[in-house]
Amino acid sequence: MRAADADRQQIADRLKFALDEGRLSLHEYDERIGLAYAARTHSELLALVRDLPRPGRGAADGIRRLPTALIVLWTIFGALAAVNAVVYALVTVSVDGGVYPWPIWLLVPGAALGAVTVGVQTIRKQNRKD
Repeated sequence: MRAADADRQQIADRLKFALDEGRLSLHEYDERIGLAYAARTHSELLALVRDLPRPGRGAADGIRRLPTALIVLWTIFGALAAVNAVVYALVTVSVDGGVYPWPIWLLVPGAALGAVTVGVQTIRKQNRKD
């Protein structure tokens, strides 16, 4: 059966998702995306994604991965929180008297990042249902 532009775009989206997940290298993605837009039949398109799981499925079947940007932000936040906790502990141990608990202020950006993460995951879940 002949493929339509919408079919090619759907396969291109699956290839992009596989690239984002790290299942394809950039070189493989470039090669397959070119073949996807040149494909004339459904069988040619399906051959390009035959070795890839459907989006949202894989080794962690059912577990939704966070977008890479959120993973990076959580990693940076975790590193900053750890550094602040260690510095606070060292200052508290080395100084006589009370020390202002400045690491508590990290709860503000942490709460904001948490709210964004929940919002993004909710939107992604709703988009998958549509």
